[in-house]
Amino acid sequence: MTSKLDQLREMTTVVADTGDIEAVRRLKPVDCTTNPSIVLKALGSPEFADTMDEALAWGVRQSGASEARVAAVADRLAVSVGAALAGLVPGRVSTEVDADLSFDAAASIARAEEIIDDYAGRQIGRERILVKLASTWEGIRAAEELQKQGIDCNLTLLFGKAQAIACADAGVFLISPFVGRIYDWYVKSTGQKYAHEEDPGVLSVRSIYDYYKAHDIPTVVMGASFRSTGQIEALAGCDRLTIAPNLLEELAASDAPLERRLSPDGFEAGEAVEMDEKRFRWEMNEDAMATEMLAAGIRGFARDLEKLRAIVRQKLD
Repeated sequence: MTSKLDQLREMTTVVADTGDIEAVRRLKPVDCTTNPSIVLKALGSPEFADTMDEALAWGVRQSGASEARVAAVADRLAVSVGAALAGLVPGRVSTEVDADLSFDAAASIARAEEIIDDYAGRQIGRERILVKLASTWEGIRAAEELQKQGIDCNLTLLFGKAQAIACADAGVFLISPFVGRIYDWYVKSTGQKYAHEEDPGVLSVRSIYDYYKAHDIPTVVMGASFRSTGQIEALAGCDRLTIAPNLLEELAASDAPLERRLSPDGFEAGEAVEMDEKRFRWEMNEDAMATEMLAAGIRGFARDLEKLRAIVRQKLD
């Protein structure tokens, strides 16, 4: 019998949300996504012991202020993890721009260019990389400029349609709506559990997917941040889904039938929306969940980035 994972692969590009080298070898995803939390966890594993040593040795040789060298080593480590994953998957690897640059478009562009240059120095072309930026107004503007330079972007921490429409208008290559975190917010806010057909995270992605297909928007929709295989199954047929190894394993262990739930031919058409900055900020203001989760996500990634920098700082000292 065909596993649910293999059935899913027939209708959706499966991406691994991990820095676990062994899991990637075993599960064979097309792409991999990383973020500061994943990078921090990966660097604590034995597989990346030499990676840390190499980056620290490189950092010692760099000139400049101490904190600048610490940041540079942390950035190098993120790309090192991505490069290791790029050697295992046939597709793309996503590497995140520093979370503390989420409200600085110019600095985000500069950092993204550094990421691409670092990969190029390792003989990994930009066609293998997605630069991840938070879906703030500034992050979206940075992505718009980067796309013009031929640097494809993955807009992350996306929680609402206003963000999705702004990303589409900017010509972003891919968006990552966070299913599980949307679900978490509503469970905490309302005190109730949701069946998968009523799951606010699932419904959000379906709504974005339908809007994109109805208006011939080429931006890829990649559902992310899943809490259960049920959420994944409810989005079967989405362009891409990035899934943690434990949930990939669950899907691989089942051979029950998997029904396609999203189709580029089965959308509900809706009116096109013009998303300028004023409307974007107002709609985000009116969406407490999206505003709170975007801010919380940036804070969380920034904390993990600082944890990595603290480790680097201590070792350099």
